[in-house]
Amino acid sequence: MKKSDFHYDLPAELIAQAPLAQRSASRLLLVPPEGQALADAHVRDLPQLLQPGDLLVFNDTRVIPARLFGQKDSGGRVEILIERLLPDNRARAQIGASKSPKPGGTIELDGGGRATVLEREDGFYLLQFDVPDALESWLQQVGQLPLPPYIRREPGADDAERYQTVFARRVGAVAAPTAGLHFDEALLQALGERGVRFGHVTLHVGAGTFQPVRVDDVREHRMHSEWLNVGAELVEQIRRTRAAGGRVVAVGTTVVRALESAMHEGELHPFAGETRIFIFPGYRIRSVDALLTNFHLPESTLLMLVSAFAGKSRVFEAYEHAVREKYRFFSYGDAMLLFPESGK
Repeated sequence: MKKSDFHYDLPAELIAQAPLAQRSASRLLLVPPEGQALADAHVRDLPQLLQPGDLLVFNDTRVIPARLFGQKDSGGRVEILIERLLPDNRARAQIGASKSPKPGGTIELDGGGRATVLEREDGFYLLQFDVPDALESWLQQVGQLPLPPYIRREPGADDAERYQTVFARRVGAVAAPTAGLHFDEALLQALGERGVRFGHVTLHVGAGTFQPVRVDDVREHRMHSEWLNVGAELVEQIRRTRAAGGRVVAVGTTVVRALESAMHEGELHPFAGETRIFIFPGYRIRSVDALLTNFHLPESTLLMLVSAFAGKSRVFEAYEHAVREKYRFFSYGDAMLLFPESGK
């Protein structure tokens, strides 16, 4: 299976550069199993599309203002994108500079304080921050929200709210779980009144989510590591939902990755730790019965995951429809609700 098998042509004007005025106003493409017609709807229609007893599973990670700027002790300008917060004001980060800093080098930060390079491993730097407060709190004051690279503008005041889900609570992501951005309090209330239940996982989305697949044979691709937590309460919720005949609906690919990482011998178990799980066609997803997700980049691991769930030909049929009907793509774009490939 080749990376090029997952290419599609996307007009640049369909890449959403800003969110809609209302979260739940986004369009929603319904993608039932092959043989049934695609249907155009809106995210606000979800209470009519789901059934009492269904369980929506959200990712409750919270995005940190992870982008910083500074100057090396040698004088060169530096951009820092924090990948993960670590104890003792340390962080794992990517660094953009004309010349890579070496261990022992320091970076004077534009927001005050400095960062010292401790080591470099696997493309990431380990940095020690000397700042006036705990690093997480300090970032809230001076850090910049790391909008995805395909959003061709600087972050504005509205992004601080709109690039977070309304249920974000566990700090640690550097990119939003974007399927969750479509939900507002009114929609959640309507879903609750319909009898739909809610559960949560935590998966701290890393900067690696934007890294392209660089090998032609997708089986040779090595995923970036991300931290997740699937708690015992959610495992029990899923067990009860399935026993009562309800469906487990993942809100986003990060939820699928978290739940599949917590599967052992066909059963879901509580799990907290690292995952590098890579899901592409040939892998059978067993943890969820439906998937609500945004439209993903060509040749991306996320598009491969969606293809594994609903079938590659069906997914590409849906993408062709979305391009033709001028759906909005990527993080601030529209969504689709997918069901498994027939026979799975």
